[in-house]
Amino acid sequence: PTDAIVTDGRVPYPVLTEDFQFELELVIAIGRTPDPDPTQSLSAVFGYAVGLDMTRRDRQREAFREGRPWEVGKSFDASAPCGPILPVEAGGHVLAGPLTLEFNGRVAQQSELGKMIWNVPEIIVQLSRQYRLMPGDLIYTGTPAGVGAVQVGDRLRGRVAALPELDVTIVAGR
Repeated sequence: PTDAIVTDGRVPYPVLTEDFQFELELVIAIGRTPDPDPTQSLSAVFGYAVGLDMTRRDRQREAFREGRPWEVGKSFDASAPCGPILPVEAGGHVLAGPLTLEFNGRVAQQSELGKMIWNVPEIIVQLSRQYRLMPGDLIYTGTPAGVGAVQVGDRLRGRVAALPELDVTIVAGR
């Protein structure tokens, strides 16, 4: 949802959680409805960004135990910080390269895009089979090992390949 996006670098610690966690991810910005042909899926991409999929992990675990959807843990206000989107025409497709997240100045997550379970074209094809992807949609692609909990005052700096960096601070919630 649009109210999940954070672009000002300030992520409020959310209500209804005591276990707020980060997940560094590549973000795909859709520019047009994808063609169902996997060889054409990249033509739907407007650009790429660095994102954080912030999670109320305790709410997610509770929903899982009760057999409910994880939405309460994954989809809430300010849960999706997103860095500047680099258009494909300016930076090309981001299909390879490192992912690194620094948590209070130390590396917490580090991997390579090539290690993702599904690559960018596969992600677009799989999602477009289930949903109507539209211009402006943002796809958060998944995270490497090393997720962890944050508290008010913590700083997260994410990098993916040559994309503009994402730098956020956890602030007191409302």
